[in-house]
This record gives sequence, structure tokens and C-alpha cells, in this order.
Amino acid sequence: MLITQNEIMKLNIEAGWKEVLKNELQQNYFGELQDFVEEEYKTKTIYPPADEIFNAFKLCPFNNTKVVILGQDPYHGPGQAHGLCFSVNKGIKTPPSLVNIYKELHTDIGNDIPRDGHLEHWAKQGVLMLNATLTVEAHQAGSHQKKGWEQFTDAVIKTVADQLEHVVFILWGAYAQKKSKWINDDKHLVLKSVHPSPLSAHRGFYGTKPFSQTNTYLEKYKKQAINW
Repeated sequence: MLITQNEIMKLNIEAGWKEVLKNELQQNYFGELQDFVEEEYKTKTIYPPADEIFNAFKLCPFNNTKVVILGQDPYHGPGQAHGLCFSVNKGIKTPPSLVNIYKELHTDIGNDIPRDGHLEHWAKQGVLMLNATLTVEAHQAGSHQKKGWEQFTDAVIKTVADQLEHVVFILWGAYAQKKSKWINDDKHLVLKSVHPSPLSAHRGFYGTKPFSQTNTYLEKYKKQAINW
């Protein structure tokens, strides 16, 4: 369950994130968001599990953030969501959008198609796997949109863009691309394409080479490439 407003420093995220987001976490809207989400967890089935809501921030320390991949909602089926966009728990069938991401990964840099959809190893290398909305009701896509999460994650993107340098922002689909207004593309690399979902992947996702472009950019600025 989410923290209460007077327990902010107990937030289950890495210390660097706590510091750069401390003012945001004290905003009135965030307290209202917490109250809403706490009540939802008490009365409904909500994903991801409460102690994994902030996994993206726990696994990818602020000062280590080199790449931001932006999703929209957590998966809303049983056992799927665990706090990282596009990623699912081990033992869960790889979702269609991630299947297409893996296809592009193979075409782009030759990686074998992974056996599962668990992307924690990306997060631990400095990839912030951020959903715009961090919680969702079971089987109700979009059910926690416009409750405050978008304001929070906008602030996260703006904080990364303002305080770090030479970060790669991967924005797949129109929804994610709206967030580019917070990013100075003279200071960062912004990669945009259509969403990798089966509905759109053939219209401009395949062949965009986001993985090799990311690593080329990181290496240009003397950063460790991602082992995708």
C-alpha cells in the first residue's frame, strides 16, 4: 500500500530519487493520489502488488539513469505487472507488444529472443522503465488515469531531463511522445516511433533500431552501453 503523507521518507525508492522528488511528494495532489490508491487496494484487485508500485525507481537509481522507456498503464492481468513498463514476471507469457520489441531487438543488434518478458536486468543497468500511470484495477485498462499519476510522472521526466545530461528517451506511440515537451533534445537523445503493439508495429516501429542508437549515443558520451 502507498505511504501516508507523513511517511514520505519511507517511500520504497532509491535515496537519490527521494531527494530529487521530495518537493513533488509533498504536493497536495500527491496526497490525494495516495488516499485514492490506498482505498483502491483495500477494496479492489489492483496491479502491480502494492510493494512493487515504485519498482522502476527502486531498481534504477537516479544518478545511474541513462535511458528512459515510457509506457502507459501497468498490465492489468493476474501476475503480469511488477512495476516496470512492458515487463512481466517470469513464468508469465510474453505480451504481444514485448514480443514485437524483442523482434526489433533481434533485427537491430542480433540478440536471441529472450525466453521470458522479465526486464529487470535492463532497469539495473540504468534504464528507467516508467509507466505514466503506476497502478491499475484488474481487467480495467486506464482505470487509474487522471487521478494524479500523470502529474507525478511528468515531474519525473522533467527532473531527469533538467538534472541529468545525455539521457536517451525512448517514446513509443503518440501517448508517450506527448511527454517530449519536457525534454530538451539538444541535451538528450529523443527516439520516437509508433507503438510496438500488433496494431501499429508494422507502421513504423520495425527497423527503427532504438537499441543500437541508444548504445551509440551512450558510448559517444563515455557512458556504459546497455546489455540488452
